Amino acid sequence: MAEDERQLRAAAENLLSNSINSQRSSYTQSSLTRTPDIILSEDLIAGAMQNGRISNVRRFFCLFVTFDLLLIFLMWFICTMIAGEDLESAFMNQVVHYHIKTSLFDIVMTAICRFIVLILFYALLHLNHWIIVALSTAITCAFLLVKVFLFDWSTCSQPVFQVLLILISFVLSWVEAWFFDIRVLPQETQARHWFRNYVENERQPLLRGAASESRQYTNVEPTGTFFTPVDSPNHSDEEEDEPSGRSKGSKDWSKPIQELTAEMIADYRRKAFVLVQNCHELLQSKNWKIKSIMPNGDIIFSMERSKPEGKILKIVGTVDVSASVLVDQLFDEIESLPSWNKLVTESKKIQHIDENTDIIYQVVSPQGGGIIGARDFVILRHRVRYGNYYINTGMSVPFSSLPCRSNIIRAENNVSCCAAEELPNELNKCRFTWIIDTNLKGWIPQRIVDKSMSTALVDFMICVRKYVDKLQGSSA
Repeated sequence: MAEDERQLRAAAENLLSNSINSQRSSYTQSSLTRTPDIILSEDLIAGAMQNGRISNVRRFFCLFVTFDLLLIFLMWFICTMIAGEDLESAFMNQVVHYHIKTSLFDIVMTAICRFIVLILFYALLHLNHWIIVALSTAITCAFLLVKVFLFDWSTCSQPVFQVLLILISFVLSWVEAWFFDIRVLPQETQARHWFRNYVENERQPLLRGAASESRQYTNVEPTGTFFTPVDSPNHSDEEEDEPSGRSKGSKDWSKPIQELTAEMIADYRRKAFVLVQNCHELLQSKNWKIKSIMPNGDIIFSMERSKPEGKILKIVGTVDVSASVLVDQLFDEIESLPSWNKLVTESKKIQHIDENTDIIYQVVSPQGGGIIGARDFVILRHRVRYGNYYINTGMSVPFSSLPCRSNIIRAENNVSCCAAEELPNELNKCRFTWIIDTNLKGWIPQRIVDKSMSTALVDFMICVRKYVDKLQGSSA
């Protein structure tokens, strides 16, 4: 909780500062229809449904209703014990031989009825209206007022706990009505409208051929009191006030981070071999389903995985360059990737294993309009010719010499595969396939993740074609 409060405080301070206005200038001009980010930081995701489950804010409401029932029963039990009755005699006197003037068990019964009604309508039936909680509060308050006048207070030697029992029941019923009307309904409505607008706007480039490359991914605070830390500008975790003038967080990428033993090299090569087999199976699989077709002929496919891990996605399109040249460029020139791929802000080779195997470190920019904050990856890569395919594979590996950065979440690439195959009777043209199976970590609605990944596929293909055109132009 302390970390969440710190993140919220930092988001609020950034929102009020002048620098945040400049960071958002390009974003406010984008085609996405968004609500203010101060709402996104807490209310949006709290009100969002995840995989058909109730939202966090509604779940908290249901927990509070349960707490109401348990607290009222506990208070009644304390009142009974203070009056000198055991549980059996209390049951006989206040339940079996119930009378409104002498029994307090009717207050427990109102809490039970309130619990059943509210859970039924708001947890099971998922009602989005305040009328039920308003009725439960009104009926409870009316009964408690009648109870105060009809109860025989002379039978209580010390009526402090009896008074507290009535007051607590009165207050809790009003808190339930207030919380549902002021917090649950507005947050769920806000989240529903925002996600609907977001998905509609994200679909436009896929269906209408809009220029996806015009979308700007700026350093906006990601949504997430609970889900993803507040995003910061690149290298903001690095201190720049060291006497030497060199930032504390900087890294000399020209030197190997760690010395590899023979066992480590053998293990990495074994993992690379298994990875190639997995990638080839994915390339040959018949389980892909067409998700969308671009106006330029690119096709996005998806493959279901076990929940809650989402989908494996791939995009297939033609690129005007030979297969071997394309894969070699993507592998050998990995450190120049941020110069032409706007999805990636950092890309460094951190460990050389052999000519076709290495380990790289990459940082990707925020996605999904800022909902998904910046992520980084440590990826084992391997380049190979496999059948008709020239393949560049990758998967995340643990790397203790490169710890996580404070403002970036360490995500995982289960499988990443760039594969190119020559087209028959076509010179300097290949069919290019990119497969991504990524776990972004953090609590993010899966539909937002899938939509952002689909957009990333389209943007990457656009960037690849521009990069190839630039290479061919320079060579000419």
